[in-house]
Amino acid sequence: MPNNPDILHVGPPVQRAGVVQPISPAVVADQRLVFVAGQVPMRNGQPAGEDIVSQTHYTIDLIEDILRRAGCTLADVVKTTVWLVDGQDYPGFNAAYAERFPAATAPARSTVIAGLIAPVRVEIEAVALKPRA
Repeated sequence: MPNNPDILHVGPPVQRAGVVQPISPAVVADQRLVFVAGQVPMRNGQPAGEDIVSQTHYTIDLIEDILRRAGCTLADVVKTTVWLVDGQDYPGFNAAYAERFPAATAPARSTVIAGLIAPVRVEIEAVALKPRA
């Protein structure tokens, strides 16, 4: 498959449970759009925190690190998609999320309830727009 020069893969392929996955941490398209793969709060094969608040912050930390490698910050995020395992986690998730994405400048967001492959309470993916050089 030929490489498209308008697509840049950020970081090495994702490893989960010690196995390389066919997932890029992020892809930059057309030099400005940054698509961050769904991130889950896993550290060394274990959930990073028991509660939704700590898991949400850890997941956003992962996204922030990937964005930094792509030349962006959380302020550049224009859209997130969030999967929660339990709807009762929504208030805690939303409070933690609001600490990182203030309401006045928050990205567009979709939030759904779903089963996740990892044994965690949340997964978040993000789309950012790189600032012009």
